[in-house]
Amino acid sequence: MTALNRLLELGHLMAALGVAMALASAGRRAARVARQPEVIGEIVAGLLAGPALVRLLGEKAFGTLLPGDVRDVLRVVAEAGLVLFMVGLAHELRIGSARPSARTTGWVIAGSFLPTMALGALLAGWLVADTEVRGDVPLPAFVLTLAVCLSITAVPVMARILTDRAMTDTEPGRIALTSAIVIDAIAWPTLAVAVGLRTGRLGNFLGSLAALAAGLAVTYLLRWLLTGQRVEALCGRHPGATALLIGATAIAVALALEQAGMTAVLGAVLVGLAVPARPDSPWSHTVTSVARIGRGLLPVFFVVSGLTVLTQGLGSTPFVLIALTTVLGTVGKVLGGYAGARLGGQGHGVGLRVGVLMNTRGLTEIIVLQIAYDARILTTPVYLAFLVMALITTAMTSPVLRLVDLVERTPPRQRTEPLAPPEQARAETPPSGTRADCSLAMQAQRGDEREVTLLACETAHHPPGLR
Repeated sequence: MTALNRLLELGHLMAALGVAMALASAGRRAARVARQPEVIGEIVAGLLAGPALVRLLGEKAFGTLLPGDVRDVLRVVAEAGLVLFMVGLAHELRIGSARPSARTTGWVIAGSFLPTMALGALLAGWLVADTEVRGDVPLPAFVLTLAVCLSITAVPVMARILTDRAMTDTEPGRIALTSAIVIDAIAWPTLAVAVGLRTGRLGNFLGSLAALAAGLAVTYLLRWLLTGQRVEALCGRHPGATALLIGATAIAVALALEQAGMTAVLGAVLVGLAVPARPDSPWSHTVTSVARIGRGLLPVFFVVSGLTVLTQGLGSTPFVLIALTTVLGTVGKVLGGYAGARLGGQGHGVGLRVGVLMNTRGLTEIIVLQIAYDARILTTPVYLAFLVMALITTAMTSPVLRLVDLVERTPPRQRTEPLAPPEQARAETPPSGTRADCSLAMQAQRGDEREVTLLACETAHHPPGLR
């Protein structure tokens, strides 16, 4: 290949990258108008752009405009951006001040994963008799695939929503993100089992487990190598070179795990957790630089993934199947996540936010669906029903979180009854310093605030010397 051809390919790649960035920008503007997180606009822009270009230009012209080799390189660049972003996010999980307890995280994982797996199996059982919708796939593979598809939580999309809403360092944000990462690590080997049941080969499952063990070993080795004053001093003297080394390591580990049947996100998280975590250390500044580059490339990941998912025609799907899939997915994740958080010792507000965040599916769900569809486990109607469910559950995350914030900021009296006119309010207000004054104050408070007011009132009306 001549230098001119290489230069033309590079120009083609840069042009495609520019188009992807422009699509992401248009999606973000549309999302802001619709009061949605920007990541939702990026996903929808990518999902709509692929089918629109195929319909307008035809498959042949679309292949000429975005040939396979350029698309592959673009996908690698986009995935590298995702990996670098997740390295920084995983590192923040270690240095933050509000790390979720293992007990809470375990309950949230169980509550978000097991009920949705069961509901997915029930949905598969409901479709068993309908061979036109289900197809001729073996029943064990079909049941396990639907269970996995209903239980997925999208780590990249949730991470962007948490960042956009400044929730990364909050209790519900940390609990939900940690739980989603663990569920992601469980779901991919399970999906490999389902594909193996369809093809009759379970080697992918064993490969996934071996890849996971190797990734954990690399994490411990990397943590051992980076721990020490000399290495930390070297990081402080050469932050740029250190950031390049961490980024390259994260991309290599992530791509290796992906090739072995896991997800690239898991590799990025393992490297991020391996870097020493102290807020005042040079490592934190270095990882921040890596994450900043990833954040700049992250919109390309969502657009490119969307471009390559829906470039083929989809048939009709029964509305009942779409509605049932959406309801089961939402109920299982929201109620399961809420129940898990409460069983783990969290309050009502944290539980609600964790449940809503765990219902975020996004592109991880779409990628899982695409794998199952390519393996001929899912038929077109089932694929489309889960696709619509993924978009709806992701789009509802931010509005429902805003609703929870609004309800929690509104005092109980304002939620249940209109305000009294000023004259009536003055007439109904008891004299200052009475017990009735304390009771009225406690009516406008919740939980722990009410207990503090009660203690103050008891102290005022029954001094310690008179009890």
